[in-house]
Amino acid sequence: MGGGREFAISLDGVRDKNVMQLKKLNTVLFPVRYNDKYYADALASGDFTKFAYYSDICVGSIACRLEKKEGGAIRVYIMTLGVLAPYRGLGIGTRLLNHVLDLCLKQNIQEIYLHVQTNNNDAINFYKKFGFEITETIKNYYTNIDPPDCFVLTKFITISQANK
Repeated sequence: MGGGREFAISLDGVRDKNVMQLKKLNTVLFPVRYNDKYYADALASGDFTKFAYYSDICVGSIACRLEKKEGGAIRVYIMTLGVLAPYRGLGIGTRLLNHVLDLCLKQNIQEIYLHVQTNNNDAINFYKKFGFEITETIKNYYTNIDPPDCFVLTKFITISQANK
């Protein structure tokens, strides 16, 4: 038997019964307070919103909103993706994002995007590793946090990527 212990990363759904856990996580992770619409959108997205557990401890989450574009196509907006600081660098954020990217492929959703504060280089570099690109800069997007500007990061998923 090896001396080290493997800790499993697992994902679980966000439901009415545990949505308060998402509120608590967000309070710790983000400088923004989210309104009821955020939580309603997160619940409505089904499998696109997940908790991440590390050794049975809830340590992160991804929350998405499904948006209908003109013409009827669906795109995914990542409202939040966060992992508690002591658990970063263990592949938990990667697991959460890959889960959503895999769902996009399976459901033939070809666009996924998010907003990132312009000084959040860790997040920008994280998303770029997955093929996201800065597609827009929005001035004064955020209120009560500095800097108030954000980048829009977008990934377009082509059918050929599904075969890789």
